[in-house]
Amino acid sequence: MARIPSIPRTRYARRRRQLMRMAGNDAILVLPAAPERVRSRDTHYPYRQDSDLLYLAGFPEPEAVLVLVPGRKHGESLLFCRERDPDREAWDGPRIGPEGAVEAFGMDDAYAIDDIDEILPGLLEGRTRVYYHFGRDTDFDLKLIGWVNRVRAQVRRGAQSPHEFLELGHLLDEMRLFKTADELRLMRKAAQVTVLAHQAAMRAARPGVHEYELQAEIERVFRAHDGYPAYGTIVGAGANGCVLHYIANAAKAKDGDLVLVDAGAEIGGYAADITRTFPVNGRFGKAQRALHDLVGAAQAAALAQARPGVPYAAGHDAAVETLTEGLLRLGLLKGKLEKNIADGSYRRFYRHKTGHWIGLDVHDVGDYRIDGESRLLEPGMVFTIEPGLYIAPDDTSVAAKWRGIGIRTEDDVAVTEDGHEVLTEGLARSADEIEAFMAAR
Repeated sequence: MARIPSIPRTRYARRRRQLMRMAGNDAILVLPAAPERVRSRDTHYPYRQDSDLLYLAGFPEPEAVLVLVPGRKHGESLLFCRERDPDREAWDGPRIGPEGAVEAFGMDDAYAIDDIDEILPGLLEGRTRVYYHFGRDTDFDLKLIGWVNRVRAQVRRGAQSPHEFLELGHLLDEMRLFKTADELRLMRKAAQVTVLAHQAAMRAARPGVHEYELQAEIERVFRAHDGYPAYGTIVGAGANGCVLHYIANAAKAKDGDLVLVDAGAEIGGYAADITRTFPVNGRFGKAQRALHDLVGAAQAAALAQARPGVPYAAGHDAAVETLTEGLLRLGLLKGKLEKNIADGSYRRFYRHKTGHWIGLDVHDVGDYRIDGESRLLEPGMVFTIEPGLYIAPDDTSVAAKWRGIGIRTEDDVAVTEDGHEVLTEGLARSADEIEAFMAAR
């Protein structure tokens, strides 16, 4: 049977009550489980529950729908799920079933998913607003429209049909943006496991190693700690490190190459996200070290902005200024600092933002701007800080010594009442620290 969540069920109940208070007593909220995805013919990708349903219920199975009905006398939190089925369970393992959904997950009531066509229209009747994520699952969109239309068909007989459809994310994303102590505990665990995985990759690195061999070391550590990859593991040797979302992981690392590893574990549904760039032979070359030190300085500049009351964008701005100053100093850019920043000349070598929210999704939900302005950081927000530099291997406008070098350094940071906490602390970060760690293998 799918494991019971590690977050107390009372926490899920508080989340549901908070969301329903925000929605109001005339609303209904509908959250379907993530669909199973076919990998090939009759095999499926490993199942991963929809993050919103995980956040509100912790329920891990497919073919389920969470329905929240604020103010309903006979129960506000309802779950439709698969019934127990001894024949199918002999093939696929035990199911939770409606009884288990009430007992183990704290639902007010639960029903067989096969009965949803008969029951849900009655729950929609009398509600004026429906909160739902339209567009995520087109098949379920059509089902929901069909249930609403069944209520509309009864309007002449006195039925009251919902007349307003609202995006659920307007309420739920803001809740998810602020992490509680339970969530931070899981995120620290995911970070710790990810640190161990990156250390395993550094230990296994040597000239001639294949990228997929390092990937195997990383993901072995994830599974050894009851975790999974939070996203596709990136292992880019040499010029492959310049490809931001490199996924082939098939090349062989040559002596003198840097290896960029971007990998994170998911523990209890919560993601970590770490990037380190290290020399496969354990020693940075002079040009490699110069760029690696510059990226480290940019990360430190961004990290200094991670405190309450500071605009989120301040970290990116600090990183851009540090990188641009360094690129001018090294001769990779020419001209004035202000002009290079204003006209975006630095984007030749730094093409992405300096971070993103992280939580149940590796690129987690939450607005970055409010009323057109960068939002201010607050305690409980968690985000990555990940500046980088990428010099294309065929960029003949720069000296040959720089070409084909890709570097990124990334950590996960939680905003606290008086500053920040680096959740991914403990993994070698500077060139000196990385060389010392690799020398001790």
